[in-house]
Amino acid sequence: MTTVLVVDDESGVRDLLSDALRFAGYETEVASQGREALDVWRHKRIDLCVVDINMPTMDGFEFLETLRKSDLTTPVLLLSARDASEDIARGLRCGADDYVRKPFSVEELLLRVGAILRRTMGVEGDVLTYTCGPLSMDTDRHEVTFDAEPIELSATEFRLLEMLMGRLNRLVTREQLLRDIWGMDFETETTVVDTYISYLRRKVHQDNFTPITTVRGVGFKMVEPPTTP
Repeated sequence: MTTVLVVDDESGVRDLLSDALRFAGYETEVASQGREALDVWRHKRIDLCVVDINMPTMDGFEFLETLRKSDLTTPVLLLSARDASEDIARGLRCGADDYVRKPFSVEELLLRVGAILRRTMGVEGDVLTYTCGPLSMDTDRHEVTFDAEPIELSATEFRLLEMLMGRLNRLVTREQLLRDIWGMDFETETTVVDTYISYLRRKVHQDNFTPITTVRGVGFKMVEPPTTP
């Protein structure tokens, strides 16, 4: 069974999330701060971490930075009571897969959890290879290369690139990306798509190869470079 680690220094929030996750069919482990969470992660099989940013001893950022030094694959959903966009950007740069602002609805959080697990745990038999110029993606091996050199992507970045490469030269709307990657099929003003597009561009745009284009006000497109005669 899928196991979710809930990390929050507020016992009421831990109990609420644990109860909701168990009701949704997940196993749960809990921790009250980052160091305790790392100890749980070392001794248990964890499929997803739901982590509050503001905690004593070791906060959510420190937990995430420490985790990513040895684990690039376990997805992390950050909980933040802060409105500052730079805090969210810092979390995403450190390797978070998504974030939810407090106060949040349990329904929204469960949608985000489900979406992260769908894209990180994968579906058997869905093996595909994509290419776009010097960029190659092997979904079975979960590998991306640029001129045969590996590129490290987070689980969310990988899924985003997979959607774009799977629809090569075709428009992918923000609504499609929010629905299929983040599980958000409702109206929202979140900028998470644009944030992740910018992170992806930093990694795959190299040597004058800039395939990810913006269709202003609508979405994005992965454009194959013209072939050289």
